[in-house]
Amino acid sequence: MTKEQALFLSHLKHELNYSENTIKSYSQDINIFENFLIEKQLDFRKITRDDVRLFMAERLKNKTYRGNNESPRSLRRRISALKKYYSYLYDLNMVDSNPFLLIVSPKKHDKLPEVLYESQIKALLEANKKRVDNLQSRDQALLELMYSSGLRCSEVINLKTSDIVFSSRYMRIIGKGNKERIVPFSNDAKIAMIDYAKFLRVQLIEDNEVDKKTPYFFLNSKGKQLTSRGLEYILKEIVKKTGLSLGFDLHPHVLRHSFATHLLDKGADLRMIQELMGHESVGTTSIYMHVSKEKIKNEYNKYFPQNSTKNK
Repeated sequence: MTKEQALFLSHLKHELNYSENTIKSYSQDINIFENFLIEKQLDFRKITRDDVRLFMAERLKNKTYRGNNESPRSLRRRISALKKYYSYLYDLNMVDSNPFLLIVSPKKHDKLPEVLYESQIKALLEANKKRVDNLQSRDQALLELMYSSGLRCSEVINLKTSDIVFSSRYMRIIGKGNKERIVPFSNDAKIAMIDYAKFLRVQLIEDNEVDKKTPYFFLNSKGKQLTSRGLEYILKEIVKKTGLSLGFDLHPHVLRHSFATHLLDKGADLRMIQELMGHESVGTTSIYMHVSKEKIKNEYNKYFPQNSTKNK
């Protein structure tokens, strides 16, 4: 880590009060850009807009760890982070200009979130209950909780046992920007979580001889705190172990999107959903106002003449 980067990250933490996850994201974006500068033998103090455009072009060709090309959305976030970074350096007279100021980020293509049908959620939960491997109860608790609460990936892996009130079925969640909110969860989630906590969680700690006082509720197979990639891997493995075909990969955001969409379909207030999900703006939540695919199919079958009789 360079001196400039260390100063900037300290500024984010102590002066702007950014969360650890946000700071980590900024650090990763800066590291990616610095690796580009090293590869091209460029001085970070003398970067031009053409250099930035070259960086953007190469990033859009870059393969992520999932095997996909980097998305315009991810690149927009990186450019935003680097713009803030160079603005900070400029204010401290560490660079002569901010080459990111007049850069136009890739256009935003509004994409509806991937959502599971309610029937798919039910099938997933039922299929996972039938697993007989030793990690089944943890995975069931994860599925039940994530679907019934809409937690972000980072919020799941950082959930502490002390943040959960089982008697009242709610959690104290510290979300983006270190903002605290209270999030309820279902009775099915409560049952699954207690089952995991009483048996498998204790076993994971004892078998791996890790600190019994670990505060994190969900643990990996080695008895340690889950990571973001670890949680993504677990969800992919759940689909493999259950033998289900969902039409797309099961990522944490799929369960989060399904939670919000199903609430809205049932008539829940948009601002209530905003509060549950920890969105700063109701505009962010409004993406879930699209009509779900399942609802479209049901309405079609209900009203289209050819489907009103024998072809239902």
